[in-house]
Amino acid sequence: MTERIHPTFQAAARAALGDSVLRRNLAHATGIIRDKRARVVGELDNWEELRLAAEAIKDSALHRLDEHLQSFEAKATAAGATVHWARDAEEANRIVVDLVREQGASEVVKVKSMATQEIELNEALAAAGIAAWETDLAELIVQLGDDWPSHILVPAIHRNRAEVREIFLREMGKVGRAAPEDLTDDPRRLAEAARLHLREKFLRARVAVSGANFAIADTGSLVVVESEGNGRMCLTLPDTLISVVGIEKVLPSWRDLEVLLQVLPRSSTGERENPYTSIWTGPAGGDGPQNVHIVLLDNGRTQVLADAKGRAALRCIRCSACLNVCPVYERTGGHSYGSVYPGPIGAVLTPQLRGTASDVDKSLPFASSLCGACFDVCPVRIDIPSMLVHLRTRVVDENRGGVPSAEQLAMKAAGWVFADHRRLEAVEKAAGAGGKALRSNLFGGKQTLRSLPWPAGAWSGARDAPVPPAESFRAWWDRTDGGTRE
Repeated sequence: MTERIHPTFQAAARAALGDSVLRRNLAHATGIIRDKRARVVGELDNWEELRLAAEAIKDSALHRLDEHLQSFEAKATAAGATVHWARDAEEANRIVVDLVREQGASEVVKVKSMATQEIELNEALAAAGIAAWETDLAELIVQLGDDWPSHILVPAIHRNRAEVREIFLREMGKVGRAAPEDLTDDPRRLAEAARLHLREKFLRARVAVSGANFAIADTGSLVVVESEGNGRMCLTLPDTLISVVGIEKVLPSWRDLEVLLQVLPRSSTGERENPYTSIWTGPAGGDGPQNVHIVLLDNGRTQVLADAKGRAALRCIRCSACLNVCPVYERTGGHSYGSVYPGPIGAVLTPQLRGTASDVDKSLPFASSLCGACFDVCPVRIDIPSMLVHLRTRVVDENRGGVPSAEQLAMKAAGWVFADHRRLEAVEKAAGAGGKALRSNLFGGKQTLRSLPWPAGAWSGARDAPVPPAESFRAWWDRTDGGTRE
């Protein structure tokens, strides 16, 4: 994948809004997933109770995370797995590269994993001369297209079938079995081409890399849920399995899966249960991988845990329900967020994991209308709107001082006006006089202003500014004695 320099969310979103094909692809796909989720959730009378239970389970895990991680390590080690600890992306990548080299392998097959995308593992493996093959259909599309994932669940959601066909025809033959020359954009034909292309890689690979949806503390088990079966192939055929797992994925007990495996598939794919659930606890004699390694990844998670107002983001189970209901995501797509985690959850998780030093990360907390739809659908009840406000405050506080921006100057001016009622009354009178003039026949009886002069022009660039009222509420109150003399 080629290196990309990301603009701020606002700049990227402005470009995305002009892409009619992208907007049509997003609206179609998110609409389908949204409707499926609503149907299967509506079947349950106790959905809200399940959400509360899932929230409590994840909070319990986070409040005693150190204990649960130590328990997980002990149980996984006792079962024959080797557990590694990685402070950051660099350390995690080094561990994985060394493990692959130990096996004398020049390639790996991969299960879809947000954690490995977060640490840019594919790029690290490529730099070490190791090819990493994505086996999830959507991830394969993204990889072959030298693209970037744009959705947590459906990374290639921004592509339509015709585009996928062109990518397969153009790129598959360069890295393996070519797509058939008579390939059409029929979904069955596209899936068949991917299946045949990947099969030789599955059968040849000696090392697989996965993530995990959950890690069970009291058994040392890892859990992967998926819909295609490619994960099952990666988790069972190679001799060596390396799993990169965020430390927040741990659950206290086996019983906790009862709740999480009900809310996750309904919230993500709109299914009552996912087609494939793979659970393993170390290696099994003569069956499946015989070398099992687990890399427990921090990479900023402990600093998120330390923030009492922000730590709830670590509850996230990567279902993507918040993306599918977000009006901002639906119109701008995942690439606008400049992160492997797009949408509402990305807007709160990424700035906490990476910090707010860059312009991209500073812009993410403002990538929302604060409508609240994300909280309504979140299966673990992450209050994303409140967290966005918290992060906006942090961004503003961290950037006080220096040369003020136009927005800061406007806020200072507004604060000065509102600090004294006499100043406010003077502004209201001036605005009322302007409103009367604009509504007069002299100015054509205007009700709205198409644009405002600089610096207010930035605000009116995306909306019509109303003509100020001819009379303020305060003036009306004084004139009518509170409405008694109307």
